[in-house]
Amino acid sequence: MLRRLTPVLLTLVVVALGITALSARPDEGAARPGADFVVLVGAAGLRWDDVDPENTPTLWRMAEQGAIGSLSVRSAHRPTCPVDGWLTLGAGNFAAWPGARPGGGCPATGVTVERPDGIGANLPDQPSAVAHNQEQLSWGATPGALAESVRCSVAVGPGAAVAAARPFGRVDRYAPTLPEKPAELLGSCVLSIVDVGTVDDDDPEVRAAQARQADARLARVLAARPPRSLVLVAGVSDTDSPARLHVAIADGPGWEGGWLTSPSTARSGYLQLIDLAPTVLAVLDKPMPERAFLGRPAVTVDDRPDDLRAAIEAPADADREAAAQRRVAGWFFTLLAAAQLALAVAVLPLLRRARRLAGPHGPEPVSPRIVAVVELLLIAAALAVPAALLADAVPWWRGDHAGLWYASVTALLIVGGTAAVRFSPGHERTLGPLGAVAGLATLVVGVDVLTGSRLQLNGVVGYSALEGGRYAGLGTVGLGVFIAGALLCGGWLAQRFRKGWRPMVMVTVGGLAVVIVGSPYLGADSIGAIALTAGVSVAAAICSGGWLTVSRLAWATMAALAVTVGFALVDLGRPADERGSLGRFLAAVGDGTGGLTVHRSSSSNIQTLVNSPLTVLALAGAALVWLALLQPWGGLMRLFGIYPAIRAAMAGTGVAVGLGGLLGGSALDVAGAAAALVVPMAALAALRVLDHSTDRTVPDSGRGGGETGAVPPGGPDDSSRGGAAGGPAGDGAGGDGAGGGRSAGDGSAADGSAGDGADRDGADGDGAGDPGEAGKPAGPDGQDSAGTGAPDGPRPAGPDGQDSAGTGAPDGPRPAGPDGQDSAGTGAPDGPRPAGPDGQDSAGTEAPDGPRAAGTARGAQVPAQPTPASSDIPAR
Repeated sequence: MLRRLTPVLLTLVVVALGITALSARPDEGAARPGADFVVLVGAAGLRWDDVDPENTPTLWRMAEQGAIGSLSVRSAHRPTCPVDGWLTLGAGNFAAWPGARPGGGCPATGVTVERPDGIGANLPDQPSAVAHNQEQLSWGATPGALAESVRCSVAVGPGAAVAAARPFGRVDRYAPTLPEKPAELLGSCVLSIVDVGTVDDDDPEVRAAQARQADARLARVLAARPPRSLVLVAGVSDTDSPARLHVAIADGPGWEGGWLTSPSTARSGYLQLIDLAPTVLAVLDKPMPERAFLGRPAVTVDDRPDDLRAAIEAPADADREAAAQRRVAGWFFTLLAAAQLALAVAVLPLLRRARRLAGPHGPEPVSPRIVAVVELLLIAAALAVPAALLADAVPWWRGDHAGLWYASVTALLIVGGTAAVRFSPGHERTLGPLGAVAGLATLVVGVDVLTGSRLQLNGVVGYSALEGGRYAGLGTVGLGVFIAGALLCGGWLAQRFRKGWRPMVMVTVGGLAVVIVGSPYLGADSIGAIALTAGVSVAAAICSGGWLTVSRLAWATMAALAVTVGFALVDLGRPADERGSLGRFLAAVGDGTGGLTVHRSSSSNIQTLVNSPLTVLALAGAALVWLALLQPWGGLMRLFGIYPAIRAAMAGTGVAVGLGGLLGGSALDVAGAAAALVVPMAALAALRVLDHSTDRTVPDSGRGGGETGAVPPGGPDDSSRGGAAGGPAGDGAGGDGAGGGRSAGDGSAADGSAGDGADRDGADGDGAGDPGEAGKPAGPDGQDSAGTGAPDGPRPAGPDGQDSAGTGAPDGPRPAGPDGQDSAGTGAPDGPRPAGPDGQDSAGTEAPDGPRAAGTARGAQVPAQPTPASSDIPAR
């Protein structure tokens, strides 16, 4: 009864953990104070390194008094040119001005502004811009949505006219330049948008002059600001490639000091351009337009340093890091893909020659030194991504040769991590390196997430604030590494327990990982948590052995669906501005705009699949596994047969990273990051298993120890029938050399590769040793291990039923021949014989004709011999 309820209970545990992790929401900062007027001042290209107390004193004083942040100016065009930035500001959504821009830069774009009455203005191209964004772009932006949400707005300058124009092109009040005394103009409407110029020159002196001119215009705006008003200053766009982070300052009642942030970034000190329009309406206490804004209103948090120079240095340094990250990330992943491909090619001949054949004939074994070097290279390759993440703890981007500094730090960390794994306890065991590498990778990513994901923000293997996709939590690469590391840790740990305890261990480790990935306080990745829930359910279902049956797959699917539905219901119950990505998507489905989200996700999948180097890693890893490791000579099937919990962990990893990439719009990037960790460790473990393929052990009746022998209180399983030495009987928990080249029920043919080993009651039998001798393997033509026919112990039958010496003499216990005959071809009881089917002896009868080997319901168990367990045999 308990066995039947186990899948139900495990599903409920995973579902409860997933919904608990996803339902809580972090504090979104201080409440937004109100104001009677909002003045939004924009300067295209203005960055934090343009601000200093001597050249821009007005900006400096505003930063001292108000809240500051780094502004990501992402729009529907890359890079965000000035006209795109102003249009996005007025839309509250990612927008772009129509028209071709050759070269990918920002050529001068003239915007026609007509003044038919001398009060307002008209933009004749605005309707075509609205049609372009709604019909040809996937964001569904409505340019002019901000102006439509207020009764009256003022625009000063051509850029401000683009932001303040209503969808049909009308600007309520317009001035081409800022008047000498703008107080009357700025006080005529609740919203004023002012263009103070562009800061775009590459020459430092010219750029400083442009910033000084913008600062002077800002001083006139502040002198004429209406009473009880909020002034927002923003560097609304880039001016050329590549993208950069820009200035964001808020000065007004209730906005004194602190960092600017918003729920769209969930990161202190970071704001998006699309957040400015919702912020304006929230401050003015105006309702948000339906289906128009993707941004969220800005708030302040109070952890800013008291020293303004130190505070401004933080966003300026973040901009430098993000710019350096873009340059370094491309070649890092390209080199990683090339290194792993080269290593895969080098491993192939070792796999073909790793299996040791008995007797004097066979391929020359590979030198142990070469094998040791390749193992170290595999460990180093698996640790490359965690080391690259950890390298961002060092400010490498501040040097003159940022790429060289980063490469040096990463290489040192890889060497240090490889040495730590090499000299860790248990390294000589088959699963020793796998467990150590998985533990290190999970630890690095997990600690970073628990401490605020500071290494991933603008990190080479993290995410860039310039891209505007994510600002907090787990990134795409971090998600792949964390999923693979956590599930491999769970599999490694579960393998050390008896079969009945393994699902509990897997659910415990996997459930903790789901909480870390899905919690808005930590990983903040609801899609990743749902995908990981499915992976954990699959791993828990098959970690005790057997195939992924329809019922097990159904429970895994039900767990993932339950987490999804539970979180969706919780998220939809929140206010619209507090919903997560899943709640916003379901709300969009309800109001008919869900197709845009699906379109964006599919487009992102296609672009990422084509352009990302991680696609190469994912495809190369899959090719190595399918074409080499899963072949009869590859060793992975034998590894899976002996260690079913590792098979479960890798299967769960495949399910989780596949779903996470597909649903998250990152194609094979999550799978590629996971493959960088899993494939080298799978190849290393397969090499070690093949190295022990000819080790012979005697079935052990449930002795604990080694990699599989930890037996919980309560004694051995009652159903044990003599599994491999070093593990629980009957479940394949033995070491890597169980069975003298064949595991009981391994499903292999002459190659000796261990298969799945599922028996009729669902318990796997992969790992039961050969009940024959515990001595030397047979040589060629039936000779013993010394190459002679001397009767030096029990020997396997030679050809035509002869004994190992080539004769039919009864020189020791012999296995049954065909049709129940003995090794000489007769049915005479010439020695101890193994049990036949249904408990019959080797002659096909039930007569008690001598000791028989275990393996059937009626067979007596063979007493355990004092031979070493295969899991205790060091790797050669």
